[in-house]
Amino acid sequence: MRLIGTQVRGIRAPIIKQGDDLVAIVVDAVLQAAAQEGFSLRDRDVVGITESLVARAQGNYVTLDEVGKELNHKFGDEELGVVFPLLSRNRFAPVLKAIARSFSRVYLLLSYPADEVGNPLMDLDRMEEAGINPYSDLLTEEDYRRIFGPEVRHPFTGLDYVSFYKSFAVNENMTVFFSNNPRDILRFTKNVLVANVHARRRTKRILLEAGAQRVYGLDEICTEAGKGCGYNAEYGLLGSNMATDEKLKLFPRDGRHYVEAIQQQLKAKTGKAVEVMIYGDGAFCDPVGRIWELADPVVSPAFTPGLAGTPHEIKIKFLADRLFEAEGGAALDAEVRAVIAGKQRGGPGEEQSLGTTPRRLTDLLGSLADLTSGSGDKGTPIVLIQGYFDDYATE
Repeated sequence: MRLIGTQVRGIRAPIIKQGDDLVAIVVDAVLQAAAQEGFSLRDRDVVGITESLVARAQGNYVTLDEVGKELNHKFGDEELGVVFPLLSRNRFAPVLKAIARSFSRVYLLLSYPADEVGNPLMDLDRMEEAGINPYSDLLTEEDYRRIFGPEVRHPFTGLDYVSFYKSFAVNENMTVFFSNNPRDILRFTKNVLVANVHARRRTKRILLEAGAQRVYGLDEICTEAGKGCGYNAEYGLLGSNMATDEKLKLFPRDGRHYVEAIQQQLKAKTGKAVEVMIYGDGAFCDPVGRIWELADPVVSPAFTPGLAGTPHEIKIKFLADRLFEAEGGAALDAEVRAVIAGKQRGGPGEEQSLGTTPRRLTDLLGSLADLTSGSGDKGTPIVLIQGYFDDYATE
C-alpha cells in the first residue's frame, strides 16, 4: 500500500505578461520543479493554473471608460438602478466607479444583513432589536445610520462599505437603499443592472416579471470583442478584478484551449496523462467572518474532461465502525481495502458513502489549489496535486 496520499505543491512561475506563451511557461515550470525537487509526474495528477495568469497572458482587460460606454449604450445616461452588488474593493468598486461617472442618477440597492457571499452590513442582533424584517423592509441610508450608527466597519477590511461606495458619487448622484426584494428598485427606476453573481438569473426574472424596462446583468457587459478591448462571452464583468485605478482584468476566456494544450505537451514530454484546470476563487466559507469565498461565477472556468463529475468514495470510518466491528488488526485492514478496491458507483443514498462530500471535483480541487496558492505574495500561481484520485486500496 502506498503510504503517502494526496500531495499538493505550489509551483513558482515568472511574472506573466500579455502575449507570453502561457502553455510553454506552465509546462516548463512543472517539469523544472519536478527535476529540482526529485519527484515524477503520474497519471491523473492535476495541474491547476490560477485564472489571473491566463487573463494576463491574454491581455483580457477593459478600461472603466469602456465599461461606462457600454453601459450607456444599453441603458442611456440618465438613471440606473444597481441591484445586490458584492461589497468588495477590487471586485465591484471599480465597476461602481464607472457607473457613477456615466449616469446622472444612480440608485444602489444593497442586500442585508450581508451581501451575497456574506460580507456583513449590519449586526444581526441589532437588526432584530430594531424590529427590522429582512424579508419585507426597505431601508433608506438615513434609516441605516440611525439604527446602526455613523460607521459600520467590515470585520476584515475595516471599511464602512456604504461610505466607501458613496465616495464614488459624482455631484452627489448616488442614493443607497437596503432591501432583499429586487422589485424595490423599480420604485426609483425601470433601468436595472443586476450585480449579484450566483442568483443573477432569478433576480433578472423577478425584475422582468415585475415590469422593469431594461434589465442586464454584469454577465452581459463586455461580452463582445472590441477594438483593443478585453471581453468574456460567457461571464462578461463577472469574475473581474481591479488591475489599475482605471482598468479591470476580466475572467479568462477560451480556457479549454489552454488546458488541453498543457495536457498534450505534458503527455508528449512525460508520457503521463495529467489533468489540467484553470481555477479562481475556492468554494469555502470562513468560519469567523462567515464569508463565502466564491466571488467568481465558478471555481473553474475550464478543465480537461477527466475532472468532470463528483467523487465516488466510501467512508472508511463507516466501514471500520459498523461493517467490520467484529474484525480487528490486519484482518480489518484487509477487509476495508477489499471493499474499497471493489467499490461500484451507487446512487446518492448509498449507505457506505454516508458522510462523504458529493461536490464537483473541480470545486474541491479548485478550492484546494486556491488555498495553496493564496491571494498574496506566495508567487505560486501553478499548483500540482498528486495522489488525489488514490484511495486506501492503491498499491
